[in-house]
Parts: sequence; structure tokens; C-alpha cells
Amino acid sequence: MAPASTDAASGPHRRTPLIDAALDRAVTIPSARIHAHVESLRRRNPNASPAQIITLLEREYLLVIAGAGGAVGAAAAAPAIGTGVAVALTASDVATFFASSSTFSLAIASVHGIEVGDAGRRRALVLATILGESGLKVAQDSSELTSGAFARMLLTRMPTSTIKRVNGILTRRLIRRQATKQGALALGRLAPFGIGAVIGVTGARALGKTVISGAQRAFGPPPDHFPQRVEVIETGAAPRLVPVIDSPQDPQR
Repeated sequence: MAPASTDAASGPHRRTPLIDAALDRAVTIPSARIHAHVESLRRRNPNASPAQIITLLEREYLLVIAGAGGAVGAAAAAPAIGTGVAVALTASDVATFFASSSTFSLAIASVHGIEVGDAGRRRALVLATILGESGLKVAQDSSELTSGAFARMLLTRMPTSTIKRVNGILTRRLIRRQATKQGALALGRLAPFGIGAVIGVTGARALGKTVISGAQRAFGPPPDHFPQRVEVIETGAAPRLVPVIDSPQDPQR
């Protein structure tokens, strides 16, 4: 039996090793790598607005996860390979899904001028966007933040204790949804969150569109121009925001 993980602010939740490991890795992607990718898109598209850069990020994200879903479906369908290899591929694809979703969400944050390195804040953002509208509602209700762009408040204003509570609630919601969709076998093994041998490209794109919709709702409309970036510094309570000095190689804002 998988051990329980206890969050002091939100109580225990059942751990699923595959999901927990994938999430833990996904939220440790260096901020510099995220920012560098956004800036590379801007250099290749020097006249693009923030909204247009976000559209490019959305297209990239869908291509990555659709490719992962198609690989699993193809492996399961091939008579010489079958579902045994598909199960092994699925573990890798779960990691790809979470890593890609994390990279996408944090890239959107970067376009909005927010650079955050704290794993807890990142995890809350990724879980809320993966769960879509229901995840955002749960996070808003549990944090008592009901106005403005939720993602900005989560990343720049929410106290650390609230982040812990929100993460516990969102993790339990993710596990319940997984169990409902896939049954007991899916918990930590085959096809977490619907990514498995039968989902294919279409299903993977559907999941991706849920994440994109969640990010759109979480961040609100794109800014009219690329804002001054701020780095979120943890204090143990509400975070502190420090302006980031852009390097000379960064595109002009």
C-alpha cells in the first residue's frame, strides 16, 4: 500500500508514486530555462505581442503531449509490442505530460512578468491548471481569493501556509479524478489522468486543451505589452517581489 503523505495544513492524502515523482520533477525546472525559451520565441518573432507569444506556447505544448499520447497508442496497437511495452511507455509519458504542463504554465507566468522558483507555488499552479475549471474553483475557494487573476495572486501574494493547504486539496482532487476515470489499477500505474494505451493523439490533445483553458482562466487576459519581470522571493509568509534586471540580449519590451 502506498504510504500517506501528511500536509500539516490540509491533512493526509494517499501518495501515488508515479504522479508524485513526476510532479516533483516537473516543478524543479530552472526558471532561467523557462525564461530563455520565452525569449527565444520573442527573438524569432520580434513583432509578436504577448498574446501571440502565448498562442505559440499553446501550440508547442499541444504538439508535445499529442506526440506522447500517440506513442503510447501506437505501442499498444502493434501486435509485436502490445500493452506490456505501452505500460512502460506510459510512465515516461506521464512524466512528459507533467513536465510539459509545468513548463507551459511557468512560461505563461513569464510572459506575464512573473518568475517563481518555489516548488510549492509551482505545484499549486500546475495542479490548478491541469484540473481545469474545477481545480481553479477549488483553489480559489480554499484560499479565499475570489477576485482578479488567480494565478498572479497565487504566485505573488498567497502566504506559504495557504499554498500548503491548497496543494493538499488539489492533490486529493487529482487522485480522486484519476481513480474515477481509470479505477484502482490506474492509481500510480497505467494511464494516470487518462494518459494510457487507449488515449492516443486525440485524447492527449483534449487533456492539453483542458490545461490551456485552465491557464487562460488562471492568468486572465494577456498583458498589452511585456511587463517588467519580478522574481518571487519566499519569506515564510506572503512573498516579496524583486524586479529582475533583463540582460542586454533580451528583446526590448
